[in-house]
Amino acid sequence: MMLFKRKKEINNAERPGLVVVNKPTSVVSEQFRTIRTNIQFSMIDETIRTIVVTSAGPGSGKSIISANLAATFASEEKRVLLVDADMRKPTVHKTFKVRNNDGLTTLLTDKKAHVEDVVYRTQTDGLYVLTSGAIPPNPAELLSSKRMEEVKQEMLDYFDMVIFDMPPLLAVTDAQVMASKTDGVLFVIPKGQASKDEVVKAKDLLDKVKANVLGAVLNRVEKSDDNYYYYYGEG
Repeated sequence: MMLFKRKKEINNAERPGLVVVNKPTSVVSEQFRTIRTNIQFSMIDETIRTIVVTSAGPGSGKSIISANLAATFASEEKRVLLVDADMRKPTVHKTFKVRNNDGLTTLLTDKKAHVEDVVYRTQTDGLYVLTSGAIPPNPAELLSSKRMEEVKQEMLDYFDMVIFDMPPLLAVTDAQVMASKTDGVLFVIPKGQASKDEVVKAKDLLDKVKANVLGAVLNRVEKSDDNYYYYYGEG
């Protein structure tokens, strides 16, 4: 993976959202390891290499969960790529404090662009990030294009796992599009913020594209000074 060193290394030692890096022995970090283990159990009969992380509506904390989940998988000696596929309100570049000039949009609109040209390497072993790039006028069309399939395959040539941070399901069709192209979906539900109707409607949208819903993370459940993340699987 030496080719990825041509991109600036990210010093993520003090990234407030990266709990599993900053506080690896905390309750929250343990919860992320539990989520990882549960996903791995669901991989017994089939290999899961591409995961969409989404929610019903905004403000769920899905982007922070995506980042921490990616870091948790990377700690198992896997090469993991976190992709900011929320090309409407991208946040990964803010979490990792990097420039967002080039990214996923670059790959989808320029066939001469390659993954190794736009990926950032972090100081967490095995963790790499791809920002969204410029905000396009047609994110859903780009994600449903043949070019997206080519880009996804190129990602899998380099990485053991790719985690896509997607927009909320009820807002736009982007997550629904990618859910049909990936091995599994993790659904984030913020306690007290998402209504039952919203969650059911979002789940129906995933069912319509025959998405493999791995389970849900109940976020923003406070206990003591830590935020708990509860995971529950399908069935």
